[in-house]
Amino acid sequence: MSAPSAPHGHQGVPHQPAPAAQTPGALAPTPSQTIGPFYGYALPFPGGGEMAPAGHPGTITLHGRVLDGAGEPVPDALLEFWQAGPDGSLRGAPGSLRRDPATGAVVGRDGVEFTGFGRVPTDADGRYALRTLPATAPASRPAAAPYIAVCVFARGLLHHLFTRVYFPEDTAAHAADPLLSGLPAQRASTLVARTDGERRYRFDIRLQAPDAGGGEAGEETVFLEFR
Repeated sequence: MSAPSAPHGHQGVPHQPAPAAQTPGALAPTPSQTIGPFYGYALPFPGGGEMAPAGHPGTITLHGRVLDGAGEPVPDALLEFWQAGPDGSLRGAPGSLRRDPATGAVVGRDGVEFTGFGRVPTDADGRYALRTLPATAPASRPAAAPYIAVCVFARGLLHHLFTRVYFPEDTAAHAADPLLSGLPAQRASTLVARTDGERRYRFDIRLQAPDAGGGEAGEETVFLEFR
């Protein structure tokens, strides 16, 4: 069963080198720094955020920002989304990463099938946007409320983070959901998107609790460990 993990931050503490040896001509060691990987160069693919089939009348938009502990945007994060199909199936359909048979280039989705998978980079302001179908509870988990699973990659994270997005119209189901019902109300609220217009929802991901005396208000998002 998934359980909240300890808080994660996206910035490492710089390594403090030991004093340089007093050998004539010896060079002092430089501190180690995390400069990558840079997810935005190779992993995004055409239509990665367009999970709903083209023209589907039930499409919703999920958007938000990825923020660090100071409330600053994380401009080079990468988010992956998985969700059950309308029938509750977790198998998904192939086709998110279709390739041109002649050139081998990734051409993305066919615009028809719902694959249940999306991949979206954040922009310079830490923003992302996803267009998908309304969340459905997995058929294999009858007690679960509808949700979308999220995986967060970002520079400085040694391990990617897992979280979930629940939706405000499913409040009654939240009370029985195995994850939400086991969290204090304030912590559970970090996993629930808020309505932000017609068929539009906002969900911000905070990688760390706000620094004292600064940062945008809000608690660190609950992240999960799978055992």
